[in-house]
Amino acid sequence: MATQPATTETEASASFFEAASYIPPDAIFALTAEYNADTFAQKVNLGQGTYRDENGQPWVLPSVQKARETLLSKGLNHEYLPILGLQTFRNEATKLALGSEIYDKKQSQLAICQSLSGTGALHLAGLLLRSVRSPLPKVYIPSPTWSNHGQVFSSLGFQCETFQYYDAEKRDIDIEAYYSALRAAEPNSVVIIHACAHNPTGCDPSKEQWKQIGLIMKERKLFPLFDAAYLGFNSGNVDDDAFAMRYFINELQMEAGGCLSFAKNMGLYGERVGCLFFAAGTEKAATNTQSVLEMLQRSEVSNPPAYGAKIASAILGDETLKEMWYADLITMSGRIRSMRQALYDGLIKFGAPGTWDHLIRQSGMFGFLGLSPAVVQKLKDKYHIYMASNSRVSIAGLNPSNVEYVARSIAECLNES
Repeated sequence: MATQPATTETEASASFFEAASYIPPDAIFALTAEYNADTFAQKVNLGQGTYRDENGQPWVLPSVQKARETLLSKGLNHEYLPILGLQTFRNEATKLALGSEIYDKKQSQLAICQSLSGTGALHLAGLLLRSVRSPLPKVYIPSPTWSNHGQVFSSLGFQCETFQYYDAEKRDIDIEAYYSALRAAEPNSVVIIHACAHNPTGCDPSKEQWKQIGLIMKERKLFPLFDAAYLGFNSGNVDDDAFAMRYFINELQMEAGGCLSFAKNMGLYGERVGCLFFAAGTEKAATNTQSVLEMLQRSEVSNPPAYGAKIASAILGDETLKEMWYADLITMSGRIRSMRQALYDGLIKFGAPGTWDHLIRQSGMFGFLGLSPAVVQKLKDKYHIYMASNSRVSIAGLNPSNVEYVARSIAECLNES
């Protein structure tokens, strides 16, 4: 009987996953873990992007609470959704993004699929573009941007190129750099566009600037893929926040994609409620595109989660609940604006050097303070105030009980340095 060769120490320690390299934790989630472990009573979390009420607590929107009660009263089952998702939700979500008039006009040219929130919509969009475009188009991404944009598309094999979006000296959008990047972009490339509430800068183009961006993109044959995670949450008005998407698709008659999320604007963070739509040039292209989306969805998640989609559908499909939701949007966006003003006033009051007008010009949940990494580190170590190293802050982390403390701490740090 043959004897087995002896196993060496090297072979015993080898792993099937030996080639896996260590990837550091996501910076924002790691920052939140640090914050949670901090026992200091006056600690402040300006990192993670979830809405908090005036007491610093998670807020279940009254419209969402009412929708939940309505669903439960009718009886809630746990059956599978179709592969493309809940049809009433898909239709109502896209109608919200485009407006009823454009939706009705373009309905036969739309391919729509429910997704795992905004991240899932972006990933599904990448899968679709990879399936139907050869060679792969370049993907142009503004700098700075949400970190997942680069991760999603590079992980799918796309060549991602960044372009300057923000002028750190002026603390505002660098619109000329934006125009130049679009004019120099390769035709038939994809451009990732924040529909509103640019994350992390809080700086959005004006309506006139949006029109110019659209004209350049149409002329250069660039494909706009909108990341629309904050419709209604940004300004309190969905129509204003959806201006760019509607203008490109309706006025400029461009093909475009929209990645929708209802995490922020309905507070459905953990339910992963999203929707991906494509406005195609022909009915045939839309039909074929939707069939590809259905195949991709089946291979990825089989079918999407139902509960959150049913809540969102109930709100969007009922006029009374929708009006309640519109009021909730005004509550949230109004509180964010009031905290921007309060932080600005506090920085002036405590003599923080420099100008702070950019805090009021910015909009949405996030913004750039314009602090150095050293000051950010000092704020965390000495004052227990947590924010991203580039001084991107979630304004939702501010409230009447901590905004003065934050303003005074920033002023002290800057005056000491």
